Amino acid sequence: MDKPYNDKKNKTGIKSLLTGGLAHIIHDGFTDMLYVFFPIWQIQFSLTFAQIGLFKTLFSGTMATFQIPAGILASRIGGIRLLLLGTALTSSAICLLGWATTPIWLGCLLICGGLGASVQHPLSSSLISNAYTQAKERRNALSTFNVAGDIGKLILPATAAVLITAYNWQIASHLLGLAGMVVVIILFLFSKNLQQVSAKSNEGKLQGSCGCFGWKGYQAFWSLSMIGIIDSATRMGFLTFFPFLLQEKGAGVTTIGLALSLIFAGGATGKLVCGILATKFGILRSVIATEMATALCILGMIILPLSAALVLSPILGVALNGTSSALYGSVPELVSEERCKQAFTIYYTATIGAGAISPFIYGMASDIVGIKIAVVLVAFSVLFTIPLTVPLKGKLVH
Repeated sequence: MDKPYNDKKNKTGIKSLLTGGLAHIIHDGFTDMLYVFFPIWQIQFSLTFAQIGLFKTLFSGTMATFQIPAGILASRIGGIRLLLLGTALTSSAICLLGWATTPIWLGCLLICGGLGASVQHPLSSSLISNAYTQAKERRNALSTFNVAGDIGKLILPATAAVLITAYNWQIASHLLGLAGMVVVIILFLFSKNLQQVSAKSNEGKLQGSCGCFGWKGYQAFWSLSMIGIIDSATRMGFLTFFPFLLQEKGAGVTTIGLALSLIFAGGATGKLVCGILATKFGILRSVIATEMATALCILGMIILPLSAALVLSPILGVALNGTSSALYGSVPELVSEERCKQAFTIYYTATIGAGAISPFIYGMASDIVGIKIAVVLVAFSVLFTIPLTVPLKGKLVH
């Protein structure tokens, strides 16, 4: 009697994972693909570093701001429908970038792209979580979902670099945007009959999803969140201006795309490496080690020649991305079960928001003191996370 039910349940889980994973690939890939375009836009539109940073802020800031409203809207029109609409909007914005003739037009399209991208993380993760009811299955499914995002970061920046080299950045944006629209069609086919799952996953989103709690009794959580904010600001700030550092060393578009792919490949490996480190040496030690390694690797990127910088790129990726996975996994240990959804909402919004603002701030610093000095500031800002680990002692399992 249970076998048909279990078969149906397994199919629903696989469909949910395919839908969420594919959406994660395209959205994360589009988000990090923008780094390849920034140096080209700076030359074509005579932009300052602050303006380049503002472009990143417009995209990521919109994405961060509308994550909570996306969850609320999903309860009204359905999560699957909203996920398809968001992916279509982001893909359309990417496609239209190639026709932008002014920085203002670029900025407006980036806002539209960020708005579409805001639906992906909350809706995909909710869909997958609801499809897998057992804790172990859910953890494995969400881990697969996270890896899918890393695949997008690997593929799309490299693809963009190749297309730009072969044609130009306008044609590259058109082709990539059209590829995104093809993914929308595939998502639609994968997500058939999942609307009920989506509706169930969004039940109760209006109650308790946007709440907050104070410092008292939650010092460890807020310290963890501050570490996440600094870590995210460092990662987004550095990656925005990393192509310009390589450009100063004589790198072309293809080499920049390769370096970014190496960093993202290292980032995917970082999740595994830091998981092993956390189990063996403890989360706090691994966080401190990866943050110090991040600072050293960023400084190395300034000093080393191009060939050595490429060799260092995957190591930097491990350090940059490893910390975030350890921090995210520690959130449930620092709050009660009924506060967990609120905690994740606060943590995600704060860290993504910090990552959105930092490129503009570091861009202004680059215009004033030069890009190398600004990147040095990025490197040293990571070290402020170390004293913030003190309230976490004795609070985490590992």
